[in-house]
Amino acid sequence: MHVKIKPLIWILVIFITIIVLLPTILVLPFSSPPPEWNEENKARPSERMLALEMPHSDIVVPVFRTSMDTVQNIPLEEYVAGVVASEMPAEFELEALKAQALTARTFIVKALLNPAKDDRMPEDAVVTDTIMHQVYKGNEELQTLWGENFNEKLAKIVKAVTETKGQILTYEGEPIQASFFSTSNGFTVNSEDYWKNKYPYLRSVESPWDKESPKYLQTVHLSVDTVEEKLGVSITKNGKVGKIVSTTSGKRIGKISIGKKAFTGKEIREKLELRSTDFQMEKKGKQIIITTKGYGHGVGMSQYGANGMAMEGKSYEQIVSYYYKGIEITDYKPIADKGLAYHP
Repeated sequence: MHVKIKPLIWILVIFITIIVLLPTILVLPFSSPPPEWNEENKARPSERMLALEMPHSDIVVPVFRTSMDTVQNIPLEEYVAGVVASEMPAEFELEALKAQALTARTFIVKALLNPAKDDRMPEDAVVTDTIMHQVYKGNEELQTLWGENFNEKLAKIVKAVTETKGQILTYEGEPIQASFFSTSNGFTVNSEDYWKNKYPYLRSVESPWDKESPKYLQTVHLSVDTVEEKLGVSITKNGKVGKIVSTTSGKRIGKISIGKKAFTGKEIREKLELRSTDFQMEKKGKQIIITTKGYGHGVGMSQYGANGMAMEGKSYEQIVSYYYKGIEITDYKPIADKGLAYHP
């Protein structure tokens, strides 16, 4: 009888042990976070990057990456995402980001169709990654810029690009000059009032949403000596500086006389590095106090205006049609067949 009972006891002991330890055995492999999420690696967003897939594109953009001093061939839609991420705050409404995606895609398709040589970049590049063309940043740069918000912001940008894949802005069948800027003074400007060329789709429109932009107003103080040197004039009396000779569309300064010299508003803006051609200048002692309204050249789509429209429920189609008059939203493929270089 003793011999028969002993194996039974051992079986019971083993059975009880398994029951006690089984929860621990099952939990142990999952009780610690995976290595890429531990404290040591929290500051390494590249190891936590979302596996985001960009829409397929058989066209590449030769971009001169200035900081690397090299030319990279970047798939078109990936390039568009990098531009949208660099040119417009990711916090903006999705519809505003979509509108920006159309301007970015239109710009690069137009550039690929009409490549221009420039001594500031290699011959095999079509654009740079700077404000000379469109600002472009890759994943590593965006990770540095956005930090722990990288995945969330990139996902939003990719959504905007994906949902507008292949769409560009055209006028009479050709890609438009899709200019944009940050903030208006309440109005955009006719193209010929800032540049030489007149484009029928770049007309002045009211843009009241911009007044909510943090860049709407700015006051700067420059020394009288600095202003006199940069403008080549003499300013002696206190009070308002200059006499406005004419204004442009968009209620900006067209021409202004200061001392014995005449300037365009654009010349003053560029020489004094002002935000806008809507400015007022006043001399107080040894200082010139300058107040500007808006930020940028004022031609085309206002980014803060686009975001304001999106916040009111307007679609990206409505946004671009408001800022670019008489345009159509079309697929770039038929236009690409005219001469774009496809990826082999």
